[in-house]
Amino acid sequence: MCKVSAGPIRAAAALAFCLPPDAAFAHASDRGHVLLLPTGHYLVGGAVAVAASFLALVVLPPAFAERLAARRLKLFASPERLRIVTSSLGFLFFIALVVAGFAGSRDPLSNPLPLVVWTLLWVVLTLAQGLIGDVWRWIDPWYAPWRLASAVAGGRTVRLPTGWGYWPAFIGFAGFAWFELIHPAPDDPAVLAAVAGLYWLASFALMLVFGHEAWSGRGEFLSVFFGMVSRFAVLGRDGPDGRTIDLGWPGARLSRAVPLPLSGVAFLLLTLSSVSFDGLSRTFFWLGLNGVNPLEFPGRTAMMAINSNGLALAFAALAIAFLAAVFAGERLVWSRLPLGQSAGLLVWSIVPIALAYHFSHYLVVLLVNGQYALAALSDPLDRGWNLLGTADLHVHAAIAAGSGAAWVVWNLQAAAIILGHILAVLIAHGLAYRLHPDTKNATLSQLPLTLLMIAYTVLGLWLLSTPTGT
Repeated sequence: MCKVSAGPIRAAAALAFCLPPDAAFAHASDRGHVLLLPTGHYLVGGAVAVAASFLALVVLPPAFAERLAARRLKLFASPERLRIVTSSLGFLFFIALVVAGFAGSRDPLSNPLPLVVWTLLWVVLTLAQGLIGDVWRWIDPWYAPWRLASAVAGGRTVRLPTGWGYWPAFIGFAGFAWFELIHPAPDDPAVLAAVAGLYWLASFALMLVFGHEAWSGRGEFLSVFFGMVSRFAVLGRDGPDGRTIDLGWPGARLSRAVPLPLSGVAFLLLTLSSVSFDGLSRTFFWLGLNGVNPLEFPGRTAMMAINSNGLALAFAALAIAFLAAVFAGERLVWSRLPLGQSAGLLVWSIVPIALAYHFSHYLVVLLVNGQYALAALSDPLDRGWNLLGTADLHVHAAIAAGSGAAWVVWNLQAAAIILGHILAVLIAHGLAYRLHPDTKNATLSQLPLTLLMIAYTVLGLWLLSTPTGT
């Protein structure tokens, strides 16, 4: 058994070397080391920063959000034929990954499928969507095959029932989160290949029935998630045909978003709560709460029931807290607006928080597993190939371990959490002006939501700093 030293910096480095390499980096959500740094001042500073951003909004003019959103630069119209080409390449790449999953190495750190799915797709692409723009629209592996099949079949589709809302995407994302966080072997290449292949086929069949735009817009969870996240990006689609690309400030498009139905609110809250629970489920606190010795972790199979309940409870807790904060804010200003309308609009403010958590939670694995991905892509079938010249790449785990690296990683993670919550306060305040044009009411209605964001900032920083047992 490894003993962890009491010193904060030495503890981070020692635990990194104590953990077996496969356990530390085999899955995208695993953390390679524990940041036991003195974090009290970070927690207080983060809370103060979010609170101060709220107070600063009092002096801003009511129309600041509208003026910010209006400052956009039209760039170009995206050609549809190019999208067909890039989607075809995305489809072929997906097929190659599934083949590699079945025929390649059984080691998750040598097979490109789990590394691409859990690192490049779920981590890198999510951040690209939120910072740059809707990259997924161009590499969507369903679009080109759907265009071909639809042309052959005559293009007849059934209208997607309005009452379904985003519930199909919610169910899909819930299954995805459960598979990633709770299934015993989410990074087993053959298991992942089977799941990914079956999901592609099921989604493709539903797109043939309801149409690509309809199902990807409300039913296919990856497209829904990436589309919502891309509203924060600097590049976006505009115009009546949705093909004109414009350049704007980060988050400006969120101020023009329409209220989401209850299903859309639930979907966005689930994306945030699942990442938060992923961090919580590995802490000494959670393991001790469930009678598990953190130094004798029994394995994912033994924790399936506990963590399944925990994932559901994390979503329920966040949903109740968010709706209660919105309800309290509306009652403070004696608003008669339906709770669904207010919550459906204000929920867009959690997009920067979700992005910040995504970056902070997966930063370590991106630094390390990203290197494994480069090596695996050079030899996808484990045949001794070197297609990209990176098959012999030596992976440097020290990039995320050691006192110096731990200090840099922690500060990057903490800065992202704090900045994400500050931006969320700014966006929420701009959205509140749409609900309550009066400055006093708009500000007062945001007080409970700001308190929730302060609490969530402290929670996020605590999750990054508290010791973990897996």
